[in-house]
Order: sequence, then C-alpha cells, then structure tokens
Amino acid sequence: MKYRLLFSRFMSDDRPEPPDIDVDFEKERREEVMQYVFNRFGRDRAAILPTVTVLQSKGAIQDVGRAMGLQVDTVKKLSKAFEELADDHIDDETMIKLGLNPRERHLRKVIQLTGQLIGFPRQLGQHTGGFVITQGKLSDLCPVFRARMINRTNIEWNKDDIDALGFMKVDLLSLGMLTAIRKAFDLAKKHHGLDLTLANIPQDDPKVFEMVTAADTAGTFQVESRAQMVMAPQLRPKNFYDLAIQVALVRPGPIQGDMVHPYIRRRQGLEPVTYESDEIKAILERTLGIPLFQEQAMELAIVAAGFTPTEADLLRRSMATFKFNGLVTKFEHKLINGMTSRGYSLEFAQRIFKQLEGFGSYGFPESHAISFAHLVYVSCWIKCYYPDVFAAAILNSQPMGFYQPAQLVSDAYKHGVSLRNIDINHSAWDYTLEETKGKFCALRLGFRQVKGLREEDVHFLTAARMQPFRRMEQLAEAGVSQAGILLLARADAFRSIGLDRRQALWEAEALKDRPIGLFAGQASNSAFEPQLQLPFMQLSEHVLRDYATTGLSIKAHPLSFLRSQLQKLHALSTKQVKQAANGQYVRLAGIMLFCQRPGTAKGVCFITLEDEEDTCNLVVFKQNFKKFTKEILYSDVLCVEGRVQQEGGSTHLIVTKCYDYSRLIGQLTHDKAAEARQLKNSTAAKKIDPYADAYFENMLSAEDLKKPFPKSRNFK
Repeated sequence: MKYRLLFSRFMSDDRPEPPDIDVDFEKERREEVMQYVFNRFGRDRAAILPTVTVLQSKGAIQDVGRAMGLQVDTVKKLSKAFEELADDHIDDETMIKLGLNPRERHLRKVIQLTGQLIGFPRQLGQHTGGFVITQGKLSDLCPVFRARMINRTNIEWNKDDIDALGFMKVDLLSLGMLTAIRKAFDLAKKHHGLDLTLANIPQDDPKVFEMVTAADTAGTFQVESRAQMVMAPQLRPKNFYDLAIQVALVRPGPIQGDMVHPYIRRRQGLEPVTYESDEIKAILERTLGIPLFQEQAMELAIVAAGFTPTEADLLRRSMATFKFNGLVTKFEHKLINGMTSRGYSLEFAQRIFKQLEGFGSYGFPESHAISFAHLVYVSCWIKCYYPDVFAAAILNSQPMGFYQPAQLVSDAYKHGVSLRNIDINHSAWDYTLEETKGKFCALRLGFRQVKGLREEDVHFLTAARMQPFRRMEQLAEAGVSQAGILLLARADAFRSIGLDRRQALWEAEALKDRPIGLFAGQASNSAFEPQLQLPFMQLSEHVLRDYATTGLSIKAHPLSFLRSQLQKLHALSTKQVKQAANGQYVRLAGIMLFCQRPGTAKGVCFITLEDEEDTCNLVVFKQNFKKFTKEILYSDVLCVEGRVQQEGGSTHLIVTKCYDYSRLIGQLTHDKAAEARQLKNSTAAKKIDPYADAYFENMLSAEDLKKPFPKSRNFK
C-alpha cells in the first residue's frame, strides 16, 4: 500500500488461472523447504517441474564435430572459439587464426550444421525451484519420474505446458544474500551484542546512501556490479525508493528501451520533466515521466490506450520473459491507436511504445524492485557499520555474487578490518571473527579457502584441537590425511608452530616415513637425516604461492613487487589514472578481475583491472577486442593503453591497445615451473590449453591452405 503497487499484477478477476507465486528462501535452506513441500502435500501430489535444455553454440559444435568425424583437437579449437564469440557466428578470419582452412567443404558443412542445431532441445533438466501441486494424484494427469537427485520427484511437462493447463505452480527460489544476511545477524549478536532482524535495521540512514553513491558496494546485494557502480554516482540515491529505481534501471529492458539516460538527465536536472496529461503524471510521476516498471506499463496501457486488465496482463507477460523476445511488438497497433484516439500525439505514443518494447528483453516488476531494495539496504547497512561482520558473512556464503574472495578480503581491509592468515591452531572451516582490534573484530581466514582441502580433514583437525598443536605429527594422529597436511603446508598454515611454508612442506613430506601400527612412536628414518638449510623464500614467492593455494594473499599484492618496473614502462597506477584529466592518453597494468560482453552492448567488452591500490574500469570496443583477444583472455598481467573518460563521477579507460605483461611474474620466483598461471583466480580467468598460442599466432602458408585441416593430421 505504501508504494501503491498494482494489485492486478498479482491477481485479477479477469485472470482465470492461479496467481504466479514466487518465494525466495535462504540458499542453504532451500532443500529443507522443498522437502517440507513433499512431506506436506505428498509425493503423489507435488513434484518439481523440468526445464528443456537446448543446445548452445559450444555444445552444438562438439556434437556435430564428433558426428562428422572431426579430430578432437579441431573440435576443441572450434568449441573454444564459439565460447569466446559474442554471437554464434564464426567468420573466415577467426578460422584462419585457429589454423583451419575456411574454404574446406567438409569443415564448412560442420559450421553450417552447427548453426542449424543451435537452439534444438537436447535433454530435460530440473527446474531451479518450480513446484506443481495438485488436488488429486499427479500420475493421473501427467507422467511422473524420480530425479537423479535423492528425494526429488519430477514431472515430464515443462512450465509452458503447466501454464496452458492451469496447474497450480509455486516457485521456491533461493537467494545467497539471505543466507549471508542471516549469518551476519548471528555474527553481529555474538561479537557486537546486536539483535538484528530484517525488520529492525534503522531505516533511511544517510550514511548508507552516501556509501552507495560513492559506489562502495562490493559484495552487497544487486548494486555490486560494474554497471551499478557506474550508475550510483549519477543516480545519487537519497531514499529507499531510489534504491528500488536503481535496482530496476540496470536491466536489459530499460537499457534497450532507451530509458536509462533520459531518467538520469531528468534526475540531474539536465532535462525538464514533462507529462502529456494528469493521468499520465499520476502513473509516471514517481519515476520522472519514464516508465521503468512492468506495473507502470500495465497502467499506461489501461489508462492511456484503453486496454482491459486482461490485455494489460498479457502485455505484462510479454515483458516478463527472456525466451520470447518481440512479443511486445504484437501490441503495437492497439497501443498506438488507443493512445492517439484519446488525444495523445502520435510521436508520444510511438515513444511510449518504443520504451515498452524494450521491456521485451525483460522489464523489472516494481514489486520485485521494492523487495530487492530492502535486501540492498540491509546488506549496505551491515557493510557500512560492521564491515567485519559483513565480510565474514559474505565469504562464508560463497559462491555468490560478482566478486571472488580475494576482492572481498581486500575490500574488508580497506574498511579497517584486520586480517589474519589461515592457521592450524586458530582457523575453522569458515571465516571467523576474533578479538576486537580497534573498532572492528579481526577476520581470520578459514580452511574453506584452501583449494582441494576436504571438509572431512578439517573436521578431524578441529575435533582434536583441544590444546594447541605443537607438532605436525599431531595432525596425522588426529586423522588428517597426508594430502590434507600437504595442502595446509602449501597454504602456509603452520606458522603458529614455527614452520614457514618451505619448512612445513619439507616436514610434511617426511611424514610419509612415520612408523605406524606396531612401530608407532619409534623414530623414522627422517630423524637420522642431517639437518639441511632450506633456501629462503622471498615475500614475492610467498604471495604467488598464496594465490596458487588459496586464490588470495593478505601478505601483499603481486603488482606491488612490479611497480618499479611498471613505472619504467610508463604504466600508471589505478589511482593515478583516476586522477588523470579527461581525454588524457595513459598506460595501465593490472590483474583482470572481470571480463564481460553483455548481449545489449553490441560486442563491447567491459573489463575491471586491479592493482595494489584500487580497480579501474576499461571499455574495449568490438574491433579492438577482436584484435587483442589473446592478450585480454590469457594475460596474467594485462597492460592497456587508452584515453581516460571522466563522466558523472566515474572513471573509464577507453582501450586502444593491449599487451601481455605476464613475463614479469617470472621475476617474482626462482621456481620456473610455478611461473605460469599463478594469478588466474578471478571470474575472468580461463585455463589456457596447449593449443592456445597456435590458435592466434599460426600464419597459414599457401601450402597449408591446400590441406583440409592445416597443422593437424590429415586422414583424407
């Protein structure tokens, strides 16, 4: 009622079918809710919906390639190329870069068949949370089968079939942020004596909105993405409803409907806010004359174009689906004629339709935006006032969100949270908060961060830790596996017993000689070996090993060791780039965190680069991405050149050139085998395979072009 949400969005006398019910639960408790539904209604009356999995470009080329007899390495090349393309078309130039002959008839047939197969149904999958509930037995109405997952039952008819038949459907969905907030409330009560709930968080706190405006939202709900961080300084939210608008604004519908920039200009006072009539003003006043929500589109159709509630709901449905783009266009004639017949100008009617047509790529409901905005505010409030609690909660709820643990830990440190290493005598499986150091508690890294470490080994370790461990052998006696001890040694987790990483690895290997059974307690052969002076590990080596074993390091950032060389190469730091003048041509080097090519960006690539000081947003246009694909996708340290763009409080670097500076990483360690791919812990990272250099560097000779598949075995 407070936000005047349109009730016919949920239920209407003109809608004969059951309402669409979506409920979000904690991610870690959703299975509990699903089993409750099964037990409450019975497995003969409740089941999970399936989804029809369709072939994407990567899967299609793999299936066609195998069926058509292509070699494994050729299929692998093509599959990787399709994965990296913004669309499903592979051109001759790309095929030449892959070392293939684009004029070979058999290969062209494979590409042609792949294009035809994309989008074909492949198999039935399991819906993320769609439940169908019936009054009588399901088996009397449709086929029922047991899913591969234990204690789950599926039907064979998908969502569209169920909608057509009018079955009762409920979506039991999950949100990782709900789990993170629940854990944050528990930690706040334990360490700060706060009894927080979703209902008693202080509302409309100016400090929270200032934090959002400053784009200091890493890890928070919905407003943590690069696009949202760029939007926040321009939008400058002042109240709760502004957050709801921000949530809804960065969506495919408003973007394609050209609603984002007009709204921001009106918000900033750069464009007058006008309304065609008082009835239009009543609908669009809260969004400055721009339709941003599905409910507004429905109200416009009813009030300004004479739609019935049923027709308006059909319009809403066409805006609410990802699958059937273009359904909104079917309403064009009725909408425009209805508006012009009521005295609205043709230009205004066409502009409104164009905006609504953008919703065909998915427009956000106002009801969802309000609900999400509440979680946005709660997560931002916790981060603003208790960054220690927020960091521990979000890290213990991984995987979720945009950011990897390395960035979340670094962000916590920037907010004044002390960090402590993984240690056998202090760490638990989860991240924990220890005694207060300054304003906030210290954050202890958890064993969950050690790659490959089993939770079972950690259970044995913590169960036996009644007293602090003093010898490595005690872990083996507690039941921790040899592999687990080696992983802990590689993670530098034995500092509390006086062993650094290299010493711990040496002793861990010696545990293999430990007498067991009848000989337990006797000295091993290792005890009689002469003491060796192990080589000293430089801090830079420790940092690289940290990244290799845990995906992060709290000792230092890898780029801090390379700064002097980068300065000689005239590469600025991220802070220097942000202070540069608009239009200045600069060079920047860093580790790539994100690399995105959204479908609405027409091939433009958005990259976030990180160094020891901060992060910087890069924009790579389609032609430059194609030119520097290898450098962008496979560089441990990416160096770029471009012009600084300062706009609306945000800094972007429009990239014109890219370089691979990965060779600098080799200077940080004496172990040449450890040089390669140490920093690939981000969401942008992709494993490079043995053929990668050949894909991009192979130049075809005239002789090569005569072969069906150059540089590979020829069975023809």
